[in-house]
Formats: sequence, structure tokens, C-alpha cells
Amino acid sequence: MNEKVDPHFCRFLAEGNVITGSKAATAEEVIKELAQLLAKNTAGLDATEITEEVLLREKRMPTIIGSGLAVPHARTESVDHLIVGMATSAKGIDFQVPGMPLVNVVILVLTPADDPGLHLQVLSALAKDFKDPNAVHEISALHNPAEVLTYFKTSQLELPQFLRARDVMNKTPDTLLENNTLSEAIELFATKNADEIPVVDESNELRGVVSLTDLLKFSLPEHLLWMDDLSLIYRFQPFSEVLQAANETKVADFMREEFITVEENIPAIQLAKLFLVHKIQKLLVVDSSRKLAGVVELKDFSAKLFWE
Repeated sequence: MNEKVDPHFCRFLAEGNVITGSKAATAEEVIKELAQLLAKNTAGLDATEITEEVLLREKRMPTIIGSGLAVPHARTESVDHLIVGMATSAKGIDFQVPGMPLVNVVILVLTPADDPGLHLQVLSALAKDFKDPNAVHEISALHNPAEVLTYFKTSQLELPQFLRARDVMNKTPDTLLENNTLSEAIELFATKNADEIPVVDESNELRGVVSLTDLLKFSLPEHLLWMDDLSLIYRFQPFSEVLQAANETKVADFMREEFITVEENIPAIQLAKLFLVHKIQKLLVVDSSRKLAGVVELKDFSAKLFWE
């Protein structure tokens, strides 16, 4: 589809599709409740089908995008335009996500199956609007659907017309400092299952990158790569020497200073082009002052477009 949509979120939220004071206790209960409401008010929607699709998506990755806010969603062939339902709960709903509090506002989003970016536009807008932690509290305290619609009309919440790098990046990537040691880098690679880690200075300015390939290159001198007979180092002697000095070796000694960055405001479609042209797995996103703003990984970018 990829049609240009009206940017005002309130245009997609009908008073009849809002539940205030929901009695649901679990994610499954509130999703089923909203699916039934949307099916009742939307021709062609099947509540059971929608519930199953949303729960399947939630099983892969629960969509809690802020403290007290959940946005379960599904891309489905059952709709040809954006459909939104909302439920509030002063008591809170348990989405059973470790480390996350109870959810007080649930916004169920359905988008056409052939529009890969629309649900991301909605998530981006909601994440921005609910950046203030008081927003969830204010909405969950509203008494009826009419008050909820008034709130969103007043907030002027708008969907971005197209996605930018900042909308799809990981805003809190793992990083290393230049003066971190090789031991600390190895620990981060091991515990985070990472393949590449940005290196920043104390002010978060991007200084370099360290990858698993960089670790191998640092451990195995280049002249050894030209040897056909590696019998002299079958016991990984070069690696042993590197590990012996791991607590003294600094990340700055082996980080790579050549890397590709993108501005956080560039259209997200350009990320797809860069992944293909440069045959890379990760893009570093910087803000206007060249500080690290986030990271976009090919696997996460693809997931957002094709199956999340």
C-alpha cells in the first residue's frame, strides 16, 4: 500500500474503540477485549483471527515501549488501513515482561500486511508522545472515551510521514570506552553475544569500532596469514600472548577508526541501500554533534520490516 496517511493520530481513534477502566488482568485478556470491540465496530474483522495474530506477534516480542504503555500490534490482510483500539486500566495489566511494571494504557494497532512501515510510524509517534512518564498516568485516570479523544486532540500527536534512522535504531547500544581493556571488551562480547561494538569517549563522541574480526586480526599478526604451514602455532600461541596482556591492552590499541555513520534524520529507506551497497551488518547513527545516537543492525532492521 504505502499510501500517504493523515498524520493526526486522533483521526484513527474512534470513541467507540476506546475502553476506559478495563477489568482485564493479563495481556491476553485485554487484547481479546480490544479485538472483540474492533470487530464489532469494523466490517470484515474477525475477533478470533485478530486476537490470534496479535498474540502471535506479542509472543515473539512483547511491545512495551514505555513505562506503563503497551502497543500490541499486527500486520494483517484483514485491514486495508490503520485501525486503532485503546484500553486503560488504573489498576494495571500484567504483560508478564520481566523487569517491566504493570501496563496502564494499551493501544492495539492493526495495519495492512503489505505496508511494512506504517506500524513503525505509529510506534515512533507514540514513543515520542509518551516520553513524559506522566502521560500514561493522565490517560489512565480519564473517566470515559470522550475524555481520551479530547486528550489526543489536545496533544496534537502526529504520525511521521516517513521513517527516519532514529525511528528504527537501538537508542541504547552497548559501547566501549577507548581506555577500556581488552579483557573488558572480551567480557562484553561474551555476555552480550555481540559481533561489533562502538567505541566512544567520555562525551559519547564516536571514536571507533571493535569487531570480532578486529580481535582476530589483533591476535594473529598479518604475516602469519600468508603462511601455508601453521604447525608452529597449532596451540594458538599468538592468542595466548595477547590474552596474557589483556588487562593492560587498551581498546584504543586495536579498535578500527574507519567505519560508516549515518545521520539520525536520514530516511530509513537509505539504510537498506547502505546495507546492500557496503555489505555490512551494522550502521552507526550519529546526531548533529557527531555523538553516537544509536545503532541499526541489519537483523533488527529486517525484522521490523518483514515480520514484527
